[in-house]
Amino acid sequence: MAARIRSPGASRPSAPSAGPSLHPARVVPLAFLATIALGTLLLLLPVSRAADAPASLMTALFTATSAVCVTGLAVVDTATYWSGFGRAVILALFQVGGFGIMTGATLLGLLVSRRLRLGTRLIAQAETRAIGLGEVKPVLRLILATFVAVEATVALLVAWRLHAAHDMAWPEAAWSGLFHAVSAFNNAGFSIYSDGLAGFVDDGLLLLPLMLAVVVGGLGFPVLHELRRSPSTPARWSVHTKITLLGTAILLGTGFVATLAYEWSNPATLGALAAGDRVVAAAFHSVMTRTAGFNVFDIGAMHAATLGVTDVLMLIGGGSAGTAGGIKVTTFFLLGSIVWAEVSGASDTNVFRRRIARSTQRQALSVVLLAIGTIALAVLVLLSVSPFRLEVVLFEAISAFATVGLSTGITGELPASGQFVLVVLMYMGRVGTITLASALALRAHGRPFRYPEERPIVG
Repeated sequence: MAARIRSPGASRPSAPSAGPSLHPARVVPLAFLATIALGTLLLLLPVSRAADAPASLMTALFTATSAVCVTGLAVVDTATYWSGFGRAVILALFQVGGFGIMTGATLLGLLVSRRLRLGTRLIAQAETRAIGLGEVKPVLRLILATFVAVEATVALLVAWRLHAAHDMAWPEAAWSGLFHAVSAFNNAGFSIYSDGLAGFVDDGLLLLPLMLAVVVGGLGFPVLHELRRSPSTPARWSVHTKITLLGTAILLGTGFVATLAYEWSNPATLGALAAGDRVVAAAFHSVMTRTAGFNVFDIGAMHAATLGVTDVLMLIGGGSAGTAGGIKVTTFFLLGSIVWAEVSGASDTNVFRRRIARSTQRQALSVVLLAIGTIALAVLVLLSVSPFRLEVVLFEAISAFATVGLSTGITGELPASGQFVLVVLMYMGRVGTITLASALALRAHGRPFRYPEERPIVG
């Protein structure tokens, strides 16, 4: 047998590790489970509830999951059910959840694109080469600085508006501004008011900073990083950034026009507002479908057509490696490009004069089909355990899976089994798409053989 020759510069095989290493794609779900468990324990404390009796296990679990997964769905009134300590715990949970998702998704993007084994330092999904491998620590510092800068600015603007225009005392205004600024940038959708932000539907100056925070947080850090480095040279932007920016603009415009058209004369939503306030409210709702979850009117009172449009926008979600959920803007528009290439007879799928790799196309298809299958199964279970009609159950399921937080009002009325289904959906929707996309990319490998080709009949 011939000896295997090793080149002089090659490194020696490493010694076997003491134990099995943890796959990077498993770090995010395990970390989120641990954070949810800790949050549940904190919310079970008697001091977390406004009343004397502590919260039930399902209420604490649901709220902790919704906060950590930056969803915003609630089975109780956040404003009255939880004490000041409880609301502070909720704020801390969605701050940790949002920061963890953005850092995790950005850093695992390095692992996916560079195909390097850096253990638990690299964790997530966005396929971008805009961030260099040597920039891990600077990236972490920059993400933290972005969080602090955006949240502090928005908190100051909202607090000032609450004090100046709504006669709110400075301590209360400052707390409300901070809570809603952090909730907006993390696309969490939690509010300390029983009716959400409906009481401020006619105050565009208060709603605008929150809308901007939602959009910025939902773009994803790879996009923010590229815009920071090359703000005025779009030619240097990656395909990921171009798709995210263009897709976000198209989806925001679509949601705005559809909401305005369908709800203009609905007295239960926009119809009772002045014309200018209707425009602001429609724009606000469109932004919130990017998975933020704040509401300025009764979502359950919307027309069926508006619910349908909102379903689609929620499922698509925001940008990769950001605080938004959904299947992601890039995934959706890549699928559109694949369909267009097939219809036009093109041999390759090209976007912005770049050919999209076959492996990326398969990943996009896998993410979407698994998302649709998960939601369909959850809807069947929810229909089996609750008396609600299909359109509202579907809306609630998509809102949970896409970590949006908008609700038709049935979440609190679902039985415990139905609420647990939403808990699973929130968890899977928040960490599932990240771990799935990264795991698919990391598992990609070539085979030394190929089977004979055959073409089944399609359609």
